[in-house]
Amino acid sequence: MLQPKRTKYRKQFKGKIHGDAKGGTALNFGEYGLKSLEPNRVNAREIEAARRAITRHMKRAGRVWIRIFPDVPVTSKPTEVRMGKGKGSVDYWAAKVKPGRVMFEIDGVPEDIAREALRLGAAKLSVKTRFIQRIAE
Repeated sequence: MLQPKRTKYRKQFKGKIHGDAKGGTALNFGEYGLKSLEPNRVNAREIEAARRAITRHMKRAGRVWIRIFPDVPVTSKPTEVRMGKGKGSVDYWAAKVKPGRVMFEIDGVPEDIAREALRLGAAKLSVKTRFIQRIAE
């Protein structure tokens, strides 16, 4: 699973996800992509599950690019622990995804296979997504 090798600080504030993505909104690598339609945190397990679903359907033909990285530590306290006594330990890593962000790109496969692969990948994610493709010039 994806996670940073090292971070400046161990724990982070929760924060809010405001507005639309200001970068990473266009296809840069592949012919087809999966674009987010809503703001949410996507955790590392979801990203890995989506990647596996996509590559499995493509039968390892073509190429997959993951355009998001889980760099936000999400903490939680154990169950049945009283309030107070500080912040919980890091539970998992997540990526903050804004609307318009391209999360996955694929290339080297026909459109019907790409569409189905990204549909299967999208089912693993906690955000609504849209299939996009490069406009032929």
